[in-house]
Amino acid sequence: MNVPIIRLFALTVALFAVLLIWTSRWTVFDAKSLNNNALNSRTLIDELKIKRGRILADDGSVLAKSVPAVAHTWKRTYPTGPLFAQAVGYSIATQGRSAGLERSRGNELRGLQSGLSSVFGQTSSQRVGDDVYTTLDPKAQQVAVQQLSGQAGSVVALNPKTGAVKVMYANPSYNDNNVDAPGVSTFNRATQASYPPGSTFKVVTDTAAIDSGKYAPDSTVNGNSPINVSGVPLSNDGNQSWGPQSLTTALTYSINTIWAQVAESVGRTTMTNYMRRFGFYARPPLDYPPDELNPSQPWTPTKPSRPYPPASPSEDIGRIGIGQGGLLVTPLQMAMVASAVANGGKLMVPHFTSRVVDQTGRTVETIKPSVYSQVMKQSVAGEITQMMRNVVEEGTGTPAQLGGISVAGKTGTASIGPANSNLNQPWFIGFAPVENPTVAVAVTVDQSQGGFGGTIAAPIAKAVIQTLLSGGQ
Repeated sequence: MNVPIIRLFALTVALFAVLLIWTSRWTVFDAKSLNNNALNSRTLIDELKIKRGRILADDGSVLAKSVPAVAHTWKRTYPTGPLFAQAVGYSIATQGRSAGLERSRGNELRGLQSGLSSVFGQTSSQRVGDDVYTTLDPKAQQVAVQQLSGQAGSVVALNPKTGAVKVMYANPSYNDNNVDAPGVSTFNRATQASYPPGSTFKVVTDTAAIDSGKYAPDSTVNGNSPINVSGVPLSNDGNQSWGPQSLTTALTYSINTIWAQVAESVGRTTMTNYMRRFGFYARPPLDYPPDELNPSQPWTPTKPSRPYPPASPSEDIGRIGIGQGGLLVTPLQMAMVASAVANGGKLMVPHFTSRVVDQTGRTVETIKPSVYSQVMKQSVAGEITQMMRNVVEEGTGTPAQLGGISVAGKTGTASIGPANSNLNQPWFIGFAPVENPTVAVAVTVDQSQGGFGGTIAAPIAKAVIQTLLSGGQ
């Protein structure tokens, strides 16, 4: 064959290959990023013509749907408004804005095609998205709203066996039908706020102490008060000196000086390792936009956004061990802590979505439970469960008791105001029934004048747990 012809043929093949690669890049491999680009005007125009799929609660009630708008376009409406606004989010096609599940499940809701089929265009003139079924429980969500009674705070409830999110509510919420109303904030306290967890974090310290083999539930530590921790005096509530007490008693009555000593003895490296197992230092693996998820971790002025261990030597691990020392968490993270203990030490990946169903009724995706990490040995989880059960049966968490149903829990009361202001942030984490846990919960109220985790947060958790259990969830 003539050499120039061969060269011409080779050049033609090479140019065709380049054309195919670049075409495939935008239509197949990078189609998702292109479609999600808010600056893509064609995407905005197309978006208005898409009848997005519905978002539904676990009982089938509609949380989001598309309704006809002008000129053969569609707009989103949210029948439950503020009740599920933070989880569901919003989609404003005309502005290319979205949040919550509307964004994280945007491809499914828009019915976007993938693979080579997208190269050849749509098969119909009007695209209809898939329906997204969630794990959210409307009755329990409503109870969370009622129990918070207008107080700023958060409630998160999970099924510890599957990771299904049953409740996520934070007050104040917003109406996703009117996101741009004056004074509206879409900030989700349950996943974005940074709070000191108070004594609820002692469950993490307890886990590190026992699972590492350094301590047992009946190990004895002196609970006198005050003691020096990192060179600074630390006192128990009311400056009560308890003398030598077991770890079980120390958790039941939340003895600060004991748990600070335990954390120091366990050490920064081991504490950090167990925090990572629980999900600290990373954004929670929730099907939710990453920028709406805040990692839980110690905060330092020099490294306020330090994303990974090892822990800094400047951190006061004794105070971190009791939920102080600059430790900041989200309510979702603390619900994950309770969930891991409840599930025999196995932390499941939290998720909102249960399944995705197309317009013919065919289930195109089912979200199966998956393991995030084995935080502790199953035997250790059983021991910590009994310790947390004591907290509710005879300790600081007695207001969480449910007649005939065993509850395990831990209270927390973080001091948040100036000295002598008596301003606290009450917490409660727990799960039930102890024999076969199906609900794990975290509750916090942003601010209380003199209130405690047992008196303020525990009753809220009790009502949510009771509702979920009575519904057979």
